[in-house]
Amino acid sequence: MTRSRLMSKLARSLFADRDEQDRWLAALTHPQTVPSAIAWCQPRPEPFPFAIAPPLDWQPAFVDRLPAELRPGQHPLHAQGAYYCLDFSSVFAAYPMLTVPQPVQTVVDVCAAPGGKSILAAVGLHPQILISNETIGKRLGMLVSNLQRCQIRAAIVSNRDSQVLAQYLPATADVVIVDAPCTGQSLLAKGEAAPGCFHPVTINKNANRQKRILANATQLVKPGGYLAYMTCAYSPAENEQVCDWLLERFPQFHPCTVPALTAFQSHLTPRPYYRLFPQSGLGAGGFTALFQHQEQGKENLITEDTLTAIGVIFRPREIEEQSQATG
Repeated sequence: MTRSRLMSKLARSLFADRDEQDRWLAALTHPQTVPSAIAWCQPRPEPFPFAIAPPLDWQPAFVDRLPAELRPGQHPLHAQGAYYCLDFSSVFAAYPMLTVPQPVQTVVDVCAAPGGKSILAAVGLHPQILISNETIGKRLGMLVSNLQRCQIRAAIVSNRDSQVLAQYLPATADVVIVDAPCTGQSLLAKGEAAPGCFHPVTINKNANRQKRILANATQLVKPGGYLAYMTCAYSPAENEQVCDWLLERFPQFHPCTVPALTAFQSHLTPRPYYRLFPQSGLGAGGFTALFQHQEQGKENLITEDTLTAIGVIFRPREIEEQSQATG
């Protein structure tokens, strides 16, 4: 891929240093294969089947980084649901939510497909209830398939707009995850296509959609609970500016400092928002921030009537039935 005018313009807005601009642009126009990552959903087997890269200080204990040449998705353990394959950038984006104090009763993943953040939350936070919601119907198949394969027994899948969730699940969740739809600019660092991802109209459209989803997501968070926001975009309009809008519009939320990610603090703001860039060699890149609801108030419980109202399309017992059938 060649450098475009809009891509170069974004580079200048992200980095004052010309060399850093060039490194970022090179990562997008000449993508390199980066180490893959796996999140273990079952105990690691012995003998261990893979060579692994040295873990980072903040890397979750249940995640391994693998050499770039390995293809863990082709190993029989993958089909058995022993682990979930993902870009290490997704681990980075999810890390702040994994620092939330436990116990965690309820997690709501608002934009869940294909299921990576739900699986990371299930393994890392051990919620009793995990509502994995996906608005886009054609993405539900991959979500349910991944949750089934990885035997995420807390998972409940719904297919609702975030506004409906806000209506029926107010103040119910300890952790709400918004892995927001975005321009997908980091796809370029994987050698994939993301048409129009640098165009201002596309960026603005996505930023407005992100704000709408976040506004609804705030209603789900119980007092004292947490809201995790993340994207796989680079543009400040989809990241820092959206988070600043959230804090202005919903002052009951405060950004949380994540000490382990200090080295990844966004240089575009003094607030504790965190970025991973593709030139780091750790992944395609992404943005993440964690907010806490700090006002007093009453929390609500999720009941069977609640689940009926949001239109649950998949329940944990289906995993049990599948396990019994294959056992």
